[in-house]
Amino acid sequence: MELRTLGYFVAVAEELHFGRAAARLQMTQPPLSRAIKHMETELGAILLHRSPTGVTLTPAGIALYDEARTLLAQADQARARVAAATGTATLTVGTLADSAEQVGTRMAAAYRQHHPGVRVRIREADLTDPTTGLRAGLVDVALTRAPFDDTGITIRVLRSDPLGVVLRADDPLADRDSLHLDELADRRWFQFPDGTDQAWRDFWTGPSDTGQRRHGPVVRTVHECLQSVLWNGTVGLTPLAHTLPEGLTAVPLTDTPPSHLVIAWNSANTTPLIRSFVQIATAIYRPARTTAPEAP
Repeated sequence: MELRTLGYFVAVAEELHFGRAAARLQMTQPPLSRAIKHMETELGAILLHRSPTGVTLTPAGIALYDEARTLLAQADQARARVAAATGTATLTVGTLADSAEQVGTRMAAAYRQHHPGVRVRIREADLTDPTTGLRAGLVDVALTRAPFDDTGITIRVLRSDPLGVVLRADDPLADRDSLHLDELADRRWFQFPDGTDQAWRDFWTGPSDTGQRRHGPVVRTVHECLQSVLWNGTVGLTPLAHTLPEGLTAVPLTDTPPSHLVIAWNSANTTPLIRSFVQIATAIYRPARTTAPEAP
């Protein structure tokens, strides 16, 4: 078995769907299916149960999945140690606002354990660049939030957080259990500067139900957003997982999609250090594995 084929199998085992796995691997589905079939023939075991709605792992597939992830991680560690021996092992991680804190200390501890010789640089970006410098080539991998223009960028969702609206604690709506967006139609919403990624702007400060863009102060950082609410009564969206300073509160919104905490990297530049970073992050956030199929 080749490491590349093991990587194919791991993608299918995690996505539980050949189409999604092929998209993740940036290949078409037929060669992926052939590679997995060849692996099953080589091993003399059925690894996956195929159905119109997706796939499930067989007992043999579950056993191989654990072994394959271990082998792939060891291979990446070997490559990283070789890079470290040459003195070139540096990984630059871009973060957006408190996205690094949202990932938590487990991520840093796990990466240090796997790659003790790698120097990690952190570059924090403001809210005008959701790719945190990834598109400009300033970072290797980004811990950020979607959505944004992902052309040429691969994204892996780590967690989905429900959203709320940030209000001053003395706001008449602050004691509500939940709100609808149309109840905030007459409020001033903070805005991002012109030139900010359009998908990002539309998600956080998008047009109202009337199709007209909301008005409000232009901000660049989370601190500016919060100060705008405190001083001017401006409103804006926030993941409910965030901790707010005294004087502010977040009321859940019932008609707003969640915010996805993601890890992102340039599709054409997937180094062993980046792959290992992604694998460690997804392993930390991966829920308990089940064999239930997913819809295509």
